[in-house]
Amino acid sequence: MSADATMREINAVDSEHQQNMLSDSRRLRQLKKHLSREEHPYHKFSTGNMDTLHVRPEAKGIDTRSELIKFYDKHYSASIMHLVVYGKENLDKTQGLVEETFQEIPNTNKSIPIFPGQPCSLDHLQVLVKSVPIRQGHKLTVSWPIAPSIHHYEEAPCRYLGQLIGHEGEGSLYHELKTLGWATGLYAGEADWTMEYSFFNVSVDLTDAGHEHMQDILGLLFRYIKHLQESGVSQWIFDELSAICEAKFHYQAKINPISYAVAISSNMTIYPTKHWLVGSSLPSKFNPAIIQKVLNDLSRSNVRIFWRSKKFEGQTDKTEPWYNTAYSFENINEFTIQEWVQSAPDVKLHLPVPNVFIPTDFSLKDVKDKDLFPVLLRKTSFSRLWYKPDTKFFKPKAYVKIYFNCPFANTSPDAVVLSNIFVWLLVDCLNEYGYYARAAGLNYGLSLSGNGFELYLAGFNHKLRILLEAIMQKIAKFEVKPDRFSVIKETITKAYQNIKFQQPYDQGMSYCSMVLQDRTWPWTEKLDALTHLEAEDLVNFVPMMLSRTFVECYIAGNVEKNDAQSMVKHIEDVLFNDPKPISRPIFPSQTMTNRVVELGTGMKYFYHQEGSNPSDENSALVHYIQVHQDEFAKNSKLQLFRLIAKQATFHQLRTVEQLGYITSLSQSNHSGVYGVQFIVQSSVKGPGHIDSRVESLLKDLESKLYKMSDEEFKGNVTALIDMKLEKHKNLNEESLFYWREIKNGTFKFNRKDEEVAALRELKKEELIDFFDEYIKVDAPKKKSMSICVYGSHHLKEMAADKDKVIASPLIEIEDIVGFRKSQPLYGSLNGWSQLKL
Repeated sequence: MSADATMREINAVDSEHQQNMLSDSRRLRQLKKHLSREEHPYHKFSTGNMDTLHVRPEAKGIDTRSELIKFYDKHYSASIMHLVVYGKENLDKTQGLVEETFQEIPNTNKSIPIFPGQPCSLDHLQVLVKSVPIRQGHKLTVSWPIAPSIHHYEEAPCRYLGQLIGHEGEGSLYHELKTLGWATGLYAGEADWTMEYSFFNVSVDLTDAGHEHMQDILGLLFRYIKHLQESGVSQWIFDELSAICEAKFHYQAKINPISYAVAISSNMTIYPTKHWLVGSSLPSKFNPAIIQKVLNDLSRSNVRIFWRSKKFEGQTDKTEPWYNTAYSFENINEFTIQEWVQSAPDVKLHLPVPNVFIPTDFSLKDVKDKDLFPVLLRKTSFSRLWYKPDTKFFKPKAYVKIYFNCPFANTSPDAVVLSNIFVWLLVDCLNEYGYYARAAGLNYGLSLSGNGFELYLAGFNHKLRILLEAIMQKIAKFEVKPDRFSVIKETITKAYQNIKFQQPYDQGMSYCSMVLQDRTWPWTEKLDALTHLEAEDLVNFVPMMLSRTFVECYIAGNVEKNDAQSMVKHIEDVLFNDPKPISRPIFPSQTMTNRVVELGTGMKYFYHQEGSNPSDENSALVHYIQVHQDEFAKNSKLQLFRLIAKQATFHQLRTVEQLGYITSLSQSNHSGVYGVQFIVQSSVKGPGHIDSRVESLLKDLESKLYKMSDEEFKGNVTALIDMKLEKHKNLNEESLFYWREIKNGTFKFNRKDEEVAALRELKKEELIDFFDEYIKVDAPKKKSMSICVYGSHHLKEMAADKDKVIASPLIEIEDIVGFRKSQPLYGSLNGWSQLKL
């Protein structure tokens, strides 16, 4: 805890705070804390910044480092620590290592501090708080202080109530709000809990119409709560919750070992020894009185209502001090809420029906073919099926990925936007039915992808086929409902508008991808296209989009061959095998591939752009170096360079130079074209300065590589090999790896083994030659591009930085789309049409 290290950490904390200043979730959380008892710890500003950690203490003659050491002396004690070690050694060896490593930690018999009492007094209840967010959209959050349910984790009162209030099936609060066109999302459950206090929150994402009907929405919420209070607590609902939780717990997938260890060590501070591994995962004790007690706490006298919208700009009179959130505060009484309940529309709210998707068959299929890699099981002019049985994880689960390759889906900004609305409307019309599947551990999702859209299903395999057939039926019978079109159009419009509030480094990465990836459309063009589109346009578009389709399928897990083939046959029957088919096979000439711009050898490109959010002081640099197209030997060299350089990059640019909290060196892969990118976001320096520091760092890395000992080189090679040989932990992780090979058309399922083989043969001189040829500052084959995004703090530097780009090999990119169209492209790696069964 040296003075220098303390100051560096204060700078890091402040940099992190600066990037969070425009986060609406953090702003709302701090506003809730601000409106609580000042003497309670909950009220405090919890993350810290330069002002709280340095400026104010210094003004009062307080030395932060001395206070840090006092804090350490007061609280650092083995008696309030817990440790989990996850390793390969036996218990005796592990215990010896633990004793040797941790024996110096002092035990001063400290106890964990306790802060009793609720953070909200009567002054902070029965209030309506209006606030102005950064992003477009309206949100209503209703919050009640409650007794923490962690003390009754086996009875699970908040999980029970969250399941009912947050349900999305027919008759639920969300379903009715959605039908009225007032909401696009609803969440209910416990939040901000500690052992001493807690809150139960209901959050509703509002449409513009919903914003105008806030009182009706609150009236319906309290009406539904009253219905639950009067209906009583149901044994069958608790039993269903218990059955779902038990299936999920006993068949849970393995996760990252460090994450698992951290979770268990956290459980040790909360639960008795017998429940360290289980935690709150298994609600097992039905106790209506405990659930009813929490339900009764969700009362009109106990409520805090937080309502945020851009429409409140200019209508507020207060400012939260840490994030400068504009807000107003008013008291409401029970009589007012009762009026809202009485005037709310008459809708039929009722409890959910029994969940038909709860799995009961957990048997494992008898897999005769122990295929190590996916096999091409079936191919027709309509579709292709890749199949990989589970030979590692032995869980009653499956993973299904279906890519509908539709050439007409990505031909223009209008087409992309219409395809997007189509996918959103599909999800929208599936929601009431599909919610039961998700609740029972069978997840699904639909999304735009490549030249069409993707469907995935993952979870218990028992009833997966039922869900797949229901989704296919929705696709086949797709209907555009004008009222839902309007809601989805409004939602997507706000999503596009909110892109300008992205973090500057995200903007930089987006610009980088747009320069490189052929046939991508600027979000501004998509937003412009969206404003002119109506429901009739989608009615005309969807049949054309689906008229030519190729279906790429991957089915893995606890599924037999014939069942996998049958699923794909069903998809074909729905789309293609009808007297008037929805789809026909795509022509060979319609096969769309993703291609990447090949930057000029020896050239350095610049793109300078003002940050899209004028309120954001942060700037960002993405320094991209394009190296090669997918090849095992070069991949391994690039990955090894990144491993060696990653820590040095972080240490120099973040720790020593304090340029910004977000600092990274990562490998990039754009459709099989590999490179590296240095990413730095900073509130203290502009992109031009940061770019010069990256160039300087590359010179340091050159020296580091040249001076590297043979032993250090071998150590890095061994570390990278170990990382590559790490086994997939679960079915989803394995499937995503193989699906990436299928989607990219590379089909290198043995990629890890081949790259490890290349690493074992690699010599230090070969790595240095690779660096000298492609990466170092004056490398003869270097292709690099600096994307500079200027925040408001550094905007005045942009003109001067652009003036420095005067002649070849320095090239200024003025127009991304125009530049991309003028450049050569790498050939596509996608060779799907050549594959044989």
